[in-house]
Order: sequence, then structure tokens, then C-alpha cells
Amino acid sequence: MMNRRMDHYSHSNRYINMNDRQNTILTTSDYDEPAHPIASTLIQISTSLQCYGCAFCNDPFDSSNVPILTFPNNENYSCTIEHTIYGSHRDVTQSCNLTDTNQFCCHTDLCNDKTYYLIWLDSSVNKSQENIQAQQILRTSINHLLTFEDDELCLQYIDNLSYDDRVILIVSGQLGQTLVPQVSPLRQIISIYVYCRNKEINEQWASYYPKVKGVTITLNGLIHQIQSDQAQRRKYQRIDECLTINIFKSNIHKEGQSTLGSNGQFIHFHLLIDCPIRMKIRTNDKEEFINFCKQYYKDNSNELNLIEEFTKNYSSNQAIWWYTRDCFLYRLLNKALRVQNIELLFLLRFIINDIGRQLETNKCLVPIRAYRAQQMSKDEIQILKNSIGEFISINSFFSTSLNYAQARSFLYSSNDNIIDDIEQVFFEINADPRLDKLKAFSKIHSLSYFPEEEEVLFMVGSIFRLDNIECDEEGIWNIRMVLCSEHEHKLETLFQHMKNEFDSGETNILVFGHLLRKMGKLDDAEKYYRRSLNAFSYDDSNKALCYHALGLVADDKGDYESSLIWYNKALEIFLRILKSNDPNIALIHNSIAIIYQHKGNYNLALESYENALAIWKEVFGENDPHVAICLNNISNVYRNEKKYSKALECVEKALVIFQKHLPADHSDLASTYGSIGNIHLCLGHRNQALQYYNLSLKIYEKCHPSQHPDIAITLSNISSVYEDKNEYQQALVYLERASDIYHDLLPSTH
Repeated sequence: MMNRRMDHYSHSNRYINMNDRQNTILTTSDYDEPAHPIASTLIQISTSLQCYGCAFCNDPFDSSNVPILTFPNNENYSCTIEHTIYGSHRDVTQSCNLTDTNQFCCHTDLCNDKTYYLIWLDSSVNKSQENIQAQQILRTSINHLLTFEDDELCLQYIDNLSYDDRVILIVSGQLGQTLVPQVSPLRQIISIYVYCRNKEINEQWASYYPKVKGVTITLNGLIHQIQSDQAQRRKYQRIDECLTINIFKSNIHKEGQSTLGSNGQFIHFHLLIDCPIRMKIRTNDKEEFINFCKQYYKDNSNELNLIEEFTKNYSSNQAIWWYTRDCFLYRLLNKALRVQNIELLFLLRFIINDIGRQLETNKCLVPIRAYRAQQMSKDEIQILKNSIGEFISINSFFSTSLNYAQARSFLYSSNDNIIDDIEQVFFEINADPRLDKLKAFSKIHSLSYFPEEEEVLFMVGSIFRLDNIECDEEGIWNIRMVLCSEHEHKLETLFQHMKNEFDSGETNILVFGHLLRKMGKLDDAEKYYRRSLNAFSYDDSNKALCYHALGLVADDKGDYESSLIWYNKALEIFLRILKSNDPNIALIHNSIAIIYQHKGNYNLALESYENALAIWKEVFGENDPHVAICLNNISNVYRNEKKYSKALECVEKALVIFQKHLPADHSDLASTYGSIGNIHLCLGHRNQALQYYNLSLKIYEKCHPSQHPDIAITLSNISSVYEDKNEYQQALVYLERASDIYHDLLPSTH
């Protein structure tokens, strides 16, 4: 019995730049063979892969169970409820956590934007007006304050915090004797304060725990000490903040090894920042951000006062002044960049743009050497040691100092807060502004809220080369880096091509949605596509493109009936306002053909593909990438029909065209290599199939984030080859890697 092969079905639809920068789809596969029962684990994994790759359910479309969505101009449209393919994210804000994707952070929900918690455990914490007032005062220093009356619930909550959160704990003397021994070893706990009636007795047991910073019997004394310590902590808080880094691995993996997706993260973060800041700034952008801030800090009077000041006084030439101030803007912007929160980054794009312009206007003109103190885990340092000579991207605004002694002093001032597994790190950065195509950096003393500091600020996304890492006699890791031009890293050609795909000039919300979909963020992409509908009139071609984009998302989610409805709405507009041979009409025919192919209607699929192919050949000629897309898709239909010779002939023609027009690391080439691999596997040519699948994987790991469905599908295909070769151990290795990706992409109930 042949094994089931996971092909690049809906998840490999690709954008190819048209002369008017509209989008075209490339698809590369389907399912055809039953599963091979090599092991129960393989069957289970294959089942989940099938569920994501083809459709989330096989139930027929039932319009009676469908909500009505209202669109502009009184349009009504029924669509199925979209399936949620991404599980809830963990709350992650690590001090410098390097994950197995070589990226120093994970994604998180906006509502989980917490770095410091203040947790107060006392059986009477909420039973006196005095305590309630104290909570309000303390919240001005630490916004996220939680109270517990039960020590078991408190311990359970702390145990469920992420490794990256920081907790300041207030505890009563009685409950503290039980709780402190349990939580003191945790990295999350940075300070403990005992608020009690008998200071002498509680100081005896508390003296055994260095994290206990004070034992007090007065509420005013407690408040004063926490405020004082928090003010001191802010002086060195940046060294304990998450430093989000992507590493570009120039030495791509050998067979069976992985670059862990770091290169895809590297590219997509730059696109994620580049696209929204090239949008036209709207008059209500600032207002939307302010409304969000007011809601977010609704219980914090101190921050609300600062938000009101920002509302009245902010201007674009004050962006750095506000960013360097210890307030809501600094915290929200840094967190949004670290965890790549899409919604908040979109709200903050005008701030990022303003800071970037100020850095460019005031950029350094002569070479400098700057310094930064940081804390990292031993594992993170080891990964950096293994990356000497590679390029790294700092995914936030990178604050440094020209003053060596001042920067070094932050390490010494934080010694009391060092815990197991955390090391002191000291960056030394050389930057020469005379190089071409550098991200801007500037001495910002004249622009900063703290003009006395000799701060140098590097633009978000600055790229450095790691030159050396060594530990000195004080046990401090010294890391030397050099700021690099965008010409130096080997992804420049691919990055520029991908940037141009999403429009090299001014962008808009629709383009931003395309980028999110390219990154595999389907729910986010759909959100912005729906949002962009409001901007276009009934007969606007952009509205048709928006309908088409929503069809792409529905297709990616396996909701083919809804996808077909969206595509037909787009086609209706295009046929009404465009000439019959317009490339956009071919675009829709190609998309409709893909849906027919998904549904097994191969004759209708070929008919629609031929309609698209005829237009693209007429407009662009025989050797255009659009023609290659269609040939590739037609090849897949022939493979479905087991006409393998015709399938191979079509896809090889497509490959020749792609190789003439696309960078060697473009995802459309990866999709085409995958298609060729599929055909060879159907023909029993296992070695050839493995060769093309590995070519496909090599490219995907360069140009996609590590958790992208295309990577999982390709890993599964490679597993299928090894399974057919009876090399079950190798098959399991690849299938487990695919399964790891799907566990992150799919909800836990899948």
C-alpha cells in the first residue's frame, strides 16, 4: 500500500508580481494515496496533517448555519465561519530567550503584554480601604498588580507564568513562611517583600532567602521601599529586557539537518516592519493608538495622565523624546517589536516611522564605538558562540552608550538580581556610517528625554556581524559586533524581490494583508483584508482584489465553498469594469481553477486554467512567470489524473521560466521543485523525488518563518520518500519535525 503524501495544496499558493503589482496564485498539489501504516504514531500525525492541508472538515456546505456579514453599499454575503488554525500563544516576554528557531522571542497576545507583575498575597489584602488605596499607589509604579488571598491559588498562578515574566511579590509573614521557600528559586521572582505584624520573628526566616528585600510592619514603609527599588530597577531594566534577535545562517544545512528557520524569520521581520511604515499616514492613526492606550491603562491614573499629555503635545519631531521617556510608549513599542504583535505594530507604525525619520535626519556622520549591557541565559550565549561570523538582526530599537564606564556599571548594579542560568553580557559595537545602505543610527542626547546620557540609538532591524565572543576574568561575556550594510548579507537579492512583490513604493492595508498571508498568519491577514473593504467603492478594482484575497485565505483554511464565493464576487467586478483580456481576470480564473482542482472537478479546473493561460500568454508572452504559474498548476491536474508524462512536461517548462525570472531562493521555485518531486514519487523515482524535495526545503527554510505550513508539508513529503524506501527511522525524523510545526499551528482540539 502506498503512503499518503502531503502536498503543497492550498498552502503553496504564491504571489507573483504583475505589472500593476496585483497578485497571482501558484498551487502545487493534492492528496491521492491512502496512508501507510508503519506505526500508529505515523498514522496519527498523518491524520492531523491531512486535516490542515486539505480541509478542516468534509461536511457539505450548509448555508442555514452561516452568519450574514454586512459589507459597504448594503452588500450582504453569507460565508462559513472561518476555522481557527492557530492555537493561543503562550505569554512570552523573555529577557533574551533564544528559541530553537534562533529567534529570541515567541509570539504573544496583545493582552498578555506584561513584563513586571506585582503580586500581593495576604488573607486580608482586599478587606481594608487602606490596602485598596495602597494597591492604587503601587499600580503607578507597576501597572500589572494582582492580589491573592489563598496561597495555593497564588502558587498555581506563579507556576503558570512564562519563564520570561518578572514578579515582585508582597506576602504576609504567616503565608510567606510557606510560599517563599517554594517560589524563591524561580527565575520569574526577582524581589520579595514581607508585610507583617512582627518584624523580628519574620526577619529570622526571611534572612535565608536573598530575594527577600525587606520585612516591614507599616504600609507606608512597604510602598516607599517598593517604589524606591522599582525606580532603581529602571536604571538597569534594559539589561534584563528581552533582546529579540534573528540569526542569518549563511551555511545552509546538510541533509537531515535544519537551519531552524532562522533565515525566514530574518527576512519576514524586515518585511513586517518595512511594509506598514511605507503606508500613507492617516489623520486618525494617532487617535486609534491613543484610544487603545486609554483602554489598556484604564486603571492606572499615572499612565492615563501621561497619555493625556501625549494626546495634547505629541508631534513627529518629538518621537525619540517620547520613546526614551519611562512611560507607556516605550513599553508598548518595545513589547510589540519583541513579540511581533501584528495589531499593536500596525497601531504604532506612525511612531516607528517618526523615530526612523528622526534617526535619519540626525544620523551619525563619523564612525563610533558603542556599548550595551545585557543579561542572557547560558543556552543563548552558546547559540551566539556557534554563530560567530554570521549576521544577526536586532528586532527592536537598539539602545547603546558611547560611555564605556557607564554601560559597564549597569552590569555591576544588577549583580544582586543575577540568578542561576543567567550570565552578564557586554556588547561592543563598531559602526561606520559611511557604508552604503545602512539602517540609521544617531547620537540622541539632544532628542532624548534624558539629555545627560550619551545614548546612541540604532534603527529597528539593524544588521550586525558577530565578530567574537569571549568571557573575561570577571565572568562577563564580551560580544564584539560590527554594523553591516544591507549589501553584505546574502539575502539582499531575495529581500528586495520580496519587497517589490508587496509594492516597492507606498503600501496600503491590502498589501499588508498579502504580507501576513505570505507569512502564514491567516487570521491576521483576513482581519486586514476585511478592514480594507471599507476603503473601496463598489466598482473599485481594489475591492475586487480584496474579495480575491479573502478567497485566498478561505482556500488556505480549506473552506473551498466560501473561497469560490469570494472569487466569483471578484470576477463579477472585474468583468464589469475591465477588458476581457485583462490580467486580473486571468488571476481570478486561475484561482477558481484551484478550487475546482481541490474539489476533484478536474475538467472544470483545466477549463479555467486554460482561460487564465490564454490571457497571460496574450498579454505577457510565452516566457512570463504568470505563464509558468499556470503551467505548474495544469501539471498538478495532470498528476491528479495520473497523466504523469504530461504533468512532468508542464512543470519542467514552468521551472525553466521561473529560473529566468526569479532569485534562486524564491518560494515559487521551492513550490515548483516540490511539484516535480511529487511527480517523481508517483512514478516510483524515489531518489529523484528526494532530490527535488530537499531543494524545495532548502529554499523554504531560507525564505519562510520556521513554523510555516510549507515547511511542514515538505518535511512530510521527504518522510514519505524514506517510508517508501523502508527507511522508517529517517521517515520518523522528518515526520516528527513536521508534527512539531503543526502542533504550533493547529489548535489543541485538532
